[in-house]
Amino acid sequence: MATNDPDNRDPPGTPQPGDLIEIFRPAYQHWALYLGDGYIINLTPVDESQTAAISSVKSVFSRKAVVRMQLLKEVVGDDSYRINNKYDDHHTPLPVDDIIQRSQVLIGQEATRAIGAITLVTAAASAFSVLGLVNTRSRNRPL
Repeated sequence: MATNDPDNRDPPGTPQPGDLIEIFRPAYQHWALYLGDGYIINLTPVDESQTAAISSVKSVFSRKAVVRMQLLKEVVGDDSYRINNKYDDHHTPLPVDDIIQRSQVLIGQEATRAIGAITLVTAAASAFSVLGLVNTRSRNRPL
């Protein structure tokens, strides 16, 4: 179920490629990057079955995770979600094709992370946005 506000259950519209998706789990928010055609890229625990990892709070505390491409509707399940591109107003994101291409390279890769660390996909998407801003600033900076 899509929503822009966790208290409002009206769908916000169809996600577009490059959108960040915030999924509201009972004990945490799960993040994913929307690819298009109903698919997302997200980070899930390595040591759980794919089905169990979808809604498990263990994904927050897992030290090893893998980047997976999955259907948004399967990952969301009975939870709600919203499109949350909250940094787009503060930082100009990279072109969508660049974000998607860079993210797809990560599919199937394992990541070791500390407890409570932000998901790799969200960190990567944010980093790509900031890199676009940093690269622009670097080109305009005198040497």
